[in-house]
Amino acid sequence: MRQWSEALMEERIKFVKMHGAGNDYVYIDAMNGLPADLPGLAREISDRHFGVGGDGLVVIMPSERGDFRMRMFNADGSEAQMCGNASRCVARYIHERGLSDKRRLTLETLAGIKVLTLGLDSAGKLESVTVDMGRPVLDPSAVPVRGEIAPEVGAVIPVMTCDGESYRAVAVGMGNPHCVIFLDGPLTDHHVHHVGKTFETHPCWPEKANVEFARVINPETVEMRVWERGTGETLACGTGACATVVAGILTGRLERRAEVRVPGGRLVIEWDEKSGHVLMTGPAETVAEGIYFRHSKSNHSQS
Repeated sequence: MRQWSEALMEERIKFVKMHGAGNDYVYIDAMNGLPADLPGLAREISDRHFGVGGDGLVVIMPSERGDFRMRMFNADGSEAQMCGNASRCVARYIHERGLSDKRRLTLETLAGIKVLTLGLDSAGKLESVTVDMGRPVLDPSAVPVRGEIAPEVGAVIPVMTCDGESYRAVAVGMGNPHCVIFLDGPLTDHHVHHVGKTFETHPCWPEKANVEFARVINPETVEMRVWERGTGETLACGTGACATVVAGILTGRLERRAEVRVPGGRLVIEWDEKSGHVLMTGPAETVAEGIYFRHSKSNHSQS
């Protein structure tokens, strides 16, 4: 007769928790091997009650195309193409752990190779990281977004309705799709948590969207809150800040270089007119490090 017993298996995973302007992720050094089931691990470790807690999981890996490779997963386990805040934190990790002494790193992401330039003080301590985010994507099929390009703006301007209220957005791709909505008044929880959540899955966004709500303070300063697809509201979004400034420039609201104020801090975004590339500069901070105990049950049988 077969009898079953349950054995608790334990895996110990070293981690570092870091944030860029409040956009916090759990980082794992996988230079020598990957943990199993990364989407499942992302859901477990991101849980703010039963895990480490964070907006998602970032895995630092070897690369055949760049100096390093980054894979990142949202808190719901979905894999994302790119995160500017996370890439700055990866640069800090690499620098402080002595994985490279370069001041200019190439990072492989699902959105392509990104160039990270480290700003060091006289003592060699990291002060900031500038990420070359590449050229913004405005072609509808590449964002992707459903709609026609508005000639006066050079981007798709979808009009979406929530609770009978219409919102005019600007579609911008930064390696991931962004829906940027400018408001004249305060950026409220209703906008972010209700309207943003609704528009994340609007039919005009085939791969869902990150939804930014922005209020221009002056041509060089903009306030932003974001509903990130697969995560919810975060304190900052690097690609979202880039998309917001691009959208602001296209619609005549912002200068080529602007400060983006997010709940977690401030980012400086520049859309370089000569190269067409978007440059993002901001902080990257280490919060904690430790060991995550990952538990799983396996059934063993005996006759």
